[in-house]
Amino acid sequence: MKKITLLFLFPVILFAQEKAPVVTPKQSGKYDTNKFSQMYDLLATPNMFRTASGAPGPAYYQQQADYKIDVELDDRKAKLSGSETVTYYNNSPDILDYLWVQLDQNQAAKNSQSPLAESEKIEQVLPAEKFANEYLKQGLDRGFNIEYVKDFKGNPLSYTINQTMMRINLVTPLKPGEKFIFSTKWWYNINDYIKDGGRSGYEPFEKEGNKLYVIAQFYPRMAVYNDVEGWQNMQFWGGGEFALPFGNFDVNITVPADHVMDATGELMNRSEVFTPAQIQRYELAKKSFDKPVVIVTQAEAEAAEKGFSDKKKTWKFSAKNVRDFGIATSRKFIYDAMAVQLSNKVVMAESVYPKEANPLWGETSTRTVAHTLKSYSSHTFDYPYPKAVSVSAEDQGMEYPMICWNFGRPDANGVTSEQTKNGMIGVVIHEVGHNFFPMIVNSDERQWTWMDEGLNSFMEFMAEQELGTNFPSRRGPAKNIIPYMSGDQKMLEPIMSNSEGIIQFGNNAYGKPATGLNILRETIMGRELFDHAFKVYANRWKFKHPTPEDFFRTMEDASAVDLDWFFRGWFYSTDFVDIGINEVKQYYVSETPTTELKDVKVRKGRFGLDKGPFVYLISDKSTELNPASKKALKIDEVKLLSEYVSQNLTVEERSTLKTPKYFYDVEFNKPGGMIMPIIVEITYEDDTKENFKYPAQIWRKNNDTAKKVYATEKAIKKIQIDPKLETADIDVTNNSWPKLEVKSKFD
Repeated sequence: MKKITLLFLFPVILFAQEKAPVVTPKQSGKYDTNKFSQMYDLLATPNMFRTASGAPGPAYYQQQADYKIDVELDDRKAKLSGSETVTYYNNSPDILDYLWVQLDQNQAAKNSQSPLAESEKIEQVLPAEKFANEYLKQGLDRGFNIEYVKDFKGNPLSYTINQTMMRINLVTPLKPGEKFIFSTKWWYNINDYIKDGGRSGYEPFEKEGNKLYVIAQFYPRMAVYNDVEGWQNMQFWGGGEFALPFGNFDVNITVPADHVMDATGELMNRSEVFTPAQIQRYELAKKSFDKPVVIVTQAEAEAAEKGFSDKKKTWKFSAKNVRDFGIATSRKFIYDAMAVQLSNKVVMAESVYPKEANPLWGETSTRTVAHTLKSYSSHTFDYPYPKAVSVSAEDQGMEYPMICWNFGRPDANGVTSEQTKNGMIGVVIHEVGHNFFPMIVNSDERQWTWMDEGLNSFMEFMAEQELGTNFPSRRGPAKNIIPYMSGDQKMLEPIMSNSEGIIQFGNNAYGKPATGLNILRETIMGRELFDHAFKVYANRWKFKHPTPEDFFRTMEDASAVDLDWFFRGWFYSTDFVDIGINEVKQYYVSETPTTELKDVKVRKGRFGLDKGPFVYLISDKSTELNPASKKALKIDEVKLLSEYVSQNLTVEERSTLKTPKYFYDVEFNKPGGMIMPIIVEITYEDDTKENFKYPAQIWRKNNDTAKKVYATEKAIKKIQIDPKLETADIDVTNNSWPKLEVKSKFD
């Protein structure tokens, strides 16, 4: 019930002594104390490339890199060799004297700086295998071996390798609107990612001598050049992922003839690599919308894994307008697929997995891929690529255009725990979802992990909840981020931190931004405004390179909701939420003033004073909740009110009057530094409930306290802040009135 607006409240409201805004010390020391100041001091100045609305400007440009790649896998030596021709288009207004190419495999080279940049300590207890790997073995060099770099005429090009970056020195500067063609040849030793780690490599199956390959970062890749920072040539240290331009790929992959493969792009020679029976099954899969069709069966995979073919087979893939390329290949692969109907097109959901992943993967993976494509498309744009592939690769969770690797398998007896199944579903949704962020909405992962991981974790949360199974989502619910946000400030950084400088990577780059977006959607903006703005952002920046500013500005531009206070606090600081009930005062109606109210002057209009007579709200000094000694008077029992109503209001107006009998003055306080709406649930004496939500702007003139008056027909039994734990409030012991008694651990 809303507060009463009759005239007898005016004296109390107008002459309540308000505190002046108090400037408190900075909670985190990382941003200005004015919580509602606009973000002009934090955001880049709009220009012709990126507008103040958050949309690409009229002069926006992006570079393009097209690849023709031939690679061959030596399965016995676990070695990959390749050559590529790159056509690089300079769509910028700038003259380029050199090109930067990423050599990410060099992060695992013997001379890599990455291990040297990490602190170490002795592990006093460790398995023999780990001890041998750590202190005894000399591992193979995993870095790129560049055999040549040539121009399109075959002439050698000058180049300089700086760790994970290679600068190609141009003889003639590349002018705007021109293209440059060069070729390179390389090889490297593929890592055993189970032992050595890494985002790709091979998983060994030692009993049978087989390997399952998930291959990425396998070719020299063009770096991004844009209007924000020129070349994005920050070194790859292992944490911050990748910034890549879009382009077209034609890739030929030669592997042992008994391998089954999937990769980024459309398979161009299906009839050469599959049997007629398998092709027929694939055609059935293209028409199956309710369940997957097994194309390469478990029996066929088990037969293949018993051999080790010395013959070769080349798979040919073509991908248009993608930023990267990934490959999964093994003689162990089972392969299934189904069709997915989106609003305007049909795409394929596919999975490849070894027998060790069944029955879980056959029952779950492709169906989860299909669900993910439908969910993400409904919140952004229809998935534009022809397929999405989920690959079973234990201890992995990594994404590339149209393909990703995911962990989660049954135990040795084929039994899957609920925890394993949920973990597998969650990672499939997350990694398939990365097709949208950042594979299509192509943010700079090397700089801002949260722009892909955080946005994608939020989308994952929505997709999980849309399963309709009460899925136990880890990231998204506000209550789940509380342990992190209430932690030691020395171990926290703002979300707006570079990827390599984050201590608690999962909480900072995944959990906190996902939670923040969920709070925006459910509590601050509402679903209708949020969903529209988020979809505008996704569509503005699909197949482009957005920055954080583009996201922040678009969310405001498309919703008319001022969110500077939220982005400033949630993304640029480590402030936490803590809102409490500081004090509740009870009042009763009287026509007789107390001593302190006797001489109160009441303003009438802008310039004059009202001489009365007045109705008085008397503060009840009793500590008892709704004391029976104080009679709750009805309006018609107060002579002055009764006369005013009868003389000034029509019969129709009198019929709509409220009839409050109980009056409460509630003061909320904010021990935490993070601004947030105040969500209040009131429980009345008859156990009915009423909910109120006050926008964050209630704190704009006083950073410490805010007050609300409740005039009710029924006595209040309980006042509760944030009853559904929507705001990530780290301390709920101050959220109730009367204050709840907290039992000790002994109790």
